[in-house]
This record gives sequence, C-alpha cells and structure tokens, in this order.
Amino acid sequence: MKFIQIIEFQTSRIDEIDALEEEWRKATEGKRTSIRDYKVRDRDGKNTYMIIVEFPSYEEAMKNNELPETQRIAEGMTKLADGPAIFRNLDVIDEHSG
Repeated sequence: MKFIQIIEFQTSRIDEIDALEEEWRKATEGKRTSIRDYKVRDRDGKNTYMIIVEFPSYEEAMKNNELPETQRIAEGMTKLADGPAIFRNLDVIDEHSG
C-alpha cells in the first residue's frame, strides 16, 4: 500500500532549508526510497510550507527515515523552523489520475 507523509512547518529561513534539502538529495542519491515529493507554500499562511512525500509503502518510508542523511536534515530543519513541525502519516486507500 502506498504511503504519503506530509510535513507542515513554518519558517522565515526557507532559503536555508532549500540548501539543506539540496545537500540531502545529493547525499541520498540511489539510497532514498521516496517515489516523488513536493514542497508547497500555503498562500494563506505566512511562512507556512509543506513537504509532501510519496513512498511505495510505510515500510519503505521507515527505511528512508532511518538513513543518517535523513536524520541530519530533520535536525537541521528543526533548527531553522519557527516552531515544531506537524506530521501527517497517510495510507493511500484509493488513487485516481486526472
């Protein structure tokens, strides 16, 4: 079953988070288990962002979470955020295109 994680956070330092994310992408090339991800900005919430990540399964998401590089980016993002992140852990029960 596909799994989606949504991480919602607020930051006034998005450029620094973008730089951390780029480092993570390079460091996890060929190791990360995500299928795709999106970083989105809330039009109605000042400095509010979400990262939406799709995985083949919950188990693959946990493998990705256990990567040392993922642990490092999570610590870095926590320091750059303007408060605690909100995590949504979602099992995909139905999917449609278009």
